[in-house]
Amino acid sequence: MRFPRRRRSRSDDGYVTAETAIVLPALVVLLGVALWAIAVAGAQVRCVDAARDAARAAARGEPDAAVVAAATAAGPPGCDVVVSHQGDRVVVIVRARIGPASGPLSAIAAPVAQATAVAETEPG
Repeated sequence: MRFPRRRRSRSDDGYVTAETAIVLPALVVLLGVALWAIAVAGAQVRCVDAARDAARAAARGEPDAAVVAAATAAGPPGCDVVVSHQGDRVVVIVRARIGPASGPLSAIAAPVAQATAVAETEPG
């Protein structure tokens, strides 16, 4: 016995194209958010490293200009460095504003990465 073949309905044509057209922009936005979050995390790590390196340099007794130069070189572009001496301790604060995102992410406020490092000055 032979069963008759069912003909595929023409009303199903184009579903894959329509689903792709809806999902693809969402995936692009999700990728943009992920890349922007990675950039923010990277800037935070660079601020932490810059503050730590600058605090070590200040603890060794290097002049403040050299400490700021070391932090600026290690930190993200355009970072601000504040060095303060509090008794036998030196405090270094590195702060950087991460550039605003572009495209649909431009509505998100530009975050500020900040790190503080404290070191005791070495004797002598």
